[in-house]
Amino acid sequence: MRIVIADDAVLLRAGLEHLLTEAGHEVVAAVGDATTLLSAVREHRPDLAVVDVRMPPTFTDEGVRAATLIRSQDPEVALVVLSQYVEERYASELIADSPRGLGYVLKDRVADVEDFLGVVEEVGSGGTRLDPEVVQQIFVRSRRRRTLEGLTPREREVLALMAQGRSNQAIAETLFVSPGSVEKHISSLLTKLDLPPVDGENRRVMAVLRYLESEEK
Repeated sequence: MRIVIADDAVLLRAGLEHLLTEAGHEVVAAVGDATTLLSAVREHRPDLAVVDVRMPPTFTDEGVRAATLIRSQDPEVALVVLSQYVEERYASELIADSPRGLGYVLKDRVADVEDFLGVVEEVGSGGTRLDPEVVQQIFVRSRRRRTLEGLTPREREVLALMAQGRSNQAIAETLFVSPGSVEKHISSLLTKLDLPPVDGENRRVMAVLRYLESEEK
């Protein structure tokens, strides 16, 4: 395959280039930032791009944003995304339209040369390979979102106010209901969120964390 590599770490970039070349692939470009990556893909029209999630200048999500743009502009280019940590939101965004020709791998997996080359071959052939840890995180996030969808509109209002740090009395005053009614809504939503009483665990805090996770973009 004809491959473009994008990673700001010079040693890793060189290592990947050597590894892929030894495996019989042609590395047509090896770059260190997202802007140059996009230019290289336009120029060389590779079969596959290996892209780091975080690259200059801010080292946040430049790489994955470039990968998303490549996927929308030229879906025939397969993508293997490398990440230092599990960042399932990025993986979810990439597979939203189609998982075909997509790999999302944690960087420490690259040390297993045979496995990494297998990922490249499979993804380049139109397959999908997601790191097991990423799959688990996507599943957990999806399950929590589905659980929140089971709340009534009033329960979501109560939970949103809880997330703002409001007391039961303050929530009651805001929603023009009685404190007893607020307590019933809280009890109901805690049950629906599968947060039974557990020693040493603050159910209210856990519920707020679930809410905040569901609101992340």
